[in-house]
Amino acid sequence: MVHIPDGILPASVCVGGYAVTGLATWYSLRQISRQKDPTQDIPKAALMTAAFFVASSVSIPIPPASVHFILNGLMGTVLGYYTFPAMLVGLFFQAVMIGHGGLTTLGVNAAMMGIPALLAYHFFRSRYRLFNHPNARWAISVFGFLAGAIGLGLAAGIFYVLVVITIPSGFDLATERAAITGLTLAHLPLMIIEGVFTAMLMLFLWRVKPDLLERRG
Repeated sequence: MVHIPDGILPASVCVGGYAVTGLATWYSLRQISRQKDPTQDIPKAALMTAAFFVASSVSIPIPPASVHFILNGLMGTVLGYYTFPAMLVGLFFQAVMIGHGGLTTLGVNAAMMGIPALLAYHFFRSRYRLFNHPNARWAISVFGFLAGAIGLGLAAGIFYVLVVITIPSGFDLATERAAITGLTLAHLPLMIIEGVFTAMLMLFLWRVKPDLLERRG
């Protein structure tokens, strides 16, 4: 669980989440429109959105909680600025169709997962010049792993901060914080899994379809 469901956050935070998501969506679309062919990566974005949707339905029991794949770091490295609109669409259908997250928290969830995905994109692509190095395979492996892990790790960290600082005053703060901390720490093994998967996919694309790793925008 990194999705925040309805009824957890106060209305002011939900409104703020929609404001941040609106700004991030506008900025992403603006960057996409500056590309030579803004429609070129739409099929790839649709495919990754479907993968994002399906991945969130795969639960992994990691005591004391059950977590699921996010793949936001992977989406960032593959899609670039298409990531945020793609994740927003995916999160909307997740909330409506499988009950992950909610409509009132859609803006918060999109910002919580989408902004780390964009940061993972910039982290990975800023090292693109290393890919022509004799040790390009290792560069792609290391930075692909870090991008995948960073995307999920930052999202889990934002989740922790948002939920902890908005615990209602009538609740047992110590108990609630312990539960939220346990849920957040349960994502550490998942960070490694997503990091490894991202690194493997980046290596595969580098070998068979290197143009997909070209800097766009």
